[in-house]
Amino acid sequence: MTAAHKTLPLGTIARVTNLVNGESVMVRITDRGPFAHGRILDLSESAAKQIDLYRMGVAKVKIEAYGSTTAGNASVSSAGKWCVQTGAFKSQRDAMDLKDALVKRYVGSRVTEFAGATGYWVRIDPARHDHADAAAIMEWIGNPDPQAVPYIVRID
Repeated sequence: MTAAHKTLPLGTIARVTNLVNGESVMVRITDRGPFAHGRILDLSESAAKQIDLYRMGVAKVKIEAYGSTTAGNASVSSAGKWCVQTGAFKSQRDAMDLKDALVKRYVGSRVTEFAGATGYWVRIDPARHDHADAAAIMEWIGNPDPQAVPYIVRID
């Protein structure tokens, strides 16, 4: 079970959840892409079939990224240190605007803006670093721009 992602480190394990049916699959990021506008992840055929996305081709999913050390664990726990990453904004100003809003909303959280290979990114480290806080931040951000889809990342 593999996937391609533009910026997650190669070897990262990610849980991809089909938002239509709630089915999830654990994949390893093994390639770069996709390079089609508005898409953030390409699943292998077997991974897409497991969560009933193969015939659809494109669908909304939730991505939770884990460190590469969890490779053998198909039922990754939500315990650990979590953050939210979103981007790639085309302009630094857009990333800074989101950063400013998040700093005001999540006092005590560390919010950073940085340039990446595909644009400008924002990363939010909740004060407690727990999965629930990261999920709440991801929900609040929503999907304002197809290129700025937020996802939860495990950082330990």
